[in-house]
Amino acid sequence: MIRILSQTPTLRAALLCGAALVLAAPAAAQIISLDPIIVEERDERSGAADRATTQYVSDAELERARTGNLKDLFSGIASVAVGGAVPVAQKIFVNGVDMLNLAVTIDGVGQNNRAFHHVSANAIDPGLLKAVRADAGAAPADAGPQALAGSVVFETVDAGDILEEGRNFGGDLRLSYGDNGKTFTRALTLAGRQAGFEFLGYLKSATGKDYATGAGNVISGTAADLQSGLLKLAYEAPEGHRIELSAMELRDDALRRWRANIGQVSGGRPVPELRRYDTTRRNYALSYENTSGGGMWDPKLVLGFSESLVNIPQTEMSEGTTNSLNGTAQNTFHLSDKDTVVAGVDFYDRAGIYDDTDEHYREDARNIGLFVQARLEPVERLKLSFGLRSDWQSFDGERGFSGSYQGLSGNTSVSYGVTEELALRAGYSNVFGGLAIEDNYEFWRSGGWNYAGLRPSRAENFTLGADYAAGDLRLGGEMFLTQVTDARSWGGNFDFESKGFNLGATYGWEGGFARLTYSNSKVKVNGTVSNSYDAVDFGAPLGQVLALEMRQALGDSGWTLGGSLDLALDYDEVPAGAQLPIKGYEVVSLFAEYVPPSRPNLRLRAEVQNLFDQDYADRATYGADFSTITPLKEPGRLISLSLVAKF
Repeated sequence: MIRILSQTPTLRAALLCGAALVLAAPAAAQIISLDPIIVEERDERSGAADRATTQYVSDAELERARTGNLKDLFSGIASVAVGGAVPVAQKIFVNGVDMLNLAVTIDGVGQNNRAFHHVSANAIDPGLLKAVRADAGAAPADAGPQALAGSVVFETVDAGDILEEGRNFGGDLRLSYGDNGKTFTRALTLAGRQAGFEFLGYLKSATGKDYATGAGNVISGTAADLQSGLLKLAYEAPEGHRIELSAMELRDDALRRWRANIGQVSGGRPVPELRRYDTTRRNYALSYENTSGGGMWDPKLVLGFSESLVNIPQTEMSEGTTNSLNGTAQNTFHLSDKDTVVAGVDFYDRAGIYDDTDEHYREDARNIGLFVQARLEPVERLKLSFGLRSDWQSFDGERGFSGSYQGLSGNTSVSYGVTEELALRAGYSNVFGGLAIEDNYEFWRSGGWNYAGLRPSRAENFTLGADYAAGDLRLGGEMFLTQVTDARSWGGNFDFESKGFNLGATYGWEGGFARLTYSNSKVKVNGTVSNSYDAVDFGAPLGQVLALEMRQALGDSGWTLGGSLDLALDYDEVPAGAQLPIKGYEVVSLFAEYVPPSRPNLRLRAEVQNLFDQDYADRATYGADFSTITPLKEPGRLISLSLVAKF
């Protein structure tokens, strides 16, 4: 930490970020909660030993990101990095590991993470979401199959999240405008309920022009053109039996960079600057649960289908599709108020497909898993979580290949309160990953693949950490190590690891809140410190990243001021195959928010992102370590205005 605090530009940025807050005296105004602890308490597994490394997105971060993107959603969490600058290219890394290697669910529906490596495999509109968490490292058995390095859970908004107590119809309208890129975003949500029945409808459109970097260069192919929607229907009986059906779709259809996640590549075969990317993401979920469940019978059922489609009609008339039909049936046995055992079965049927005018390729994977996870508190201050799952996978590839694989996975986590304030924790998992479906835009290489030589992947995760809580102050940190053997990429098996540590501090006071997180990670492939090319689909060379957020309400005036600092230190250890050290950056953003005391249903927000017009690419963006690549840089200074009207 000494190295961080000794950098003069960082001190200047932090002081300027806090200057807007110093003027604000603590007050009793009710504001959107910034504290992730409050969000954590809504998690039904909150406090379990296997949640010790979980990062929760706070309500305020969700609210800020509703007219933004995934980078806005995770900007306060240093251990979760988002690179790519535009939604279609944004990739998420948890503890330096590409989210392709985590079990990802939307409303309980597992996602097929594989997609064209120049686009995002997990695009989602933050405006749809009510809760997000990232479970890094040793995931429990009920997180689902292929949780090699943990899991990420997205939950979409329900009618009950929109409607105030006692009201049966309502909604909200959101409008925002950003000057850099002239992006206009509009979103409408309608919700209603009657006699146990609920409905929710959501539509959003974001359109604009190409944005300019901090150096003033306009990057063609970056204009916003995003449409998304969500429809939910539900029925909840007085006894708590709840059935819910949801359908989500997100579409981005526009001219993008030839390689959507890269600014430019020098040398190599000549290619046009832009081409059309028509991308569509869908998720359908049908679920049953008993919201009043308890005792020895508390079942939950989920059946769903997810699909990601990338259509590039120029010049190959190509289309890549990845999809997954999957389901889970589980029961929670409540042994006591604190002790539970979850047991169940899950399955998936996934496909990766590539089509163009001349070629057709396909891979399929099917899996059935049995799992059990115990979460116990045998004595005071001691929390245990341990589980086991068994998976049976069948895999069909090109040229008539067919294979079957089976493996066991186990995990254990422990947390012990040494004192009322201090807890020590540790976690370990050994996870069977099976064979992953390949990037569908790499199927053309399949003629040279040796399918028989592919081996099912397996991961080990280790965490060791401590947490301290006293009053409104919380401190925490952990060391982590993720090692994956026989991970598949471009038709071959590779070993990779991510190692490092995270630190965090949160402090809340009357009417305000501050959070500081710091992450230091390093990725290796086949035992060697990796550059961003060799780490594709595995991770990214992130190094040291820091995020600071502060927020303060000004009494009962209706005003709230806040700011954030996004910082990455220079990454000086140039790995094999790379040519350049990766430069650091410091990005300061400030905002002011006003809720008229006489009209609490209105919220006005003015924000300046990248206040000092930094010319930079996010640390998680591909290619900054190569002299032949111009990475896709983030927007320069962006002034935005937004309005939320609830009715």
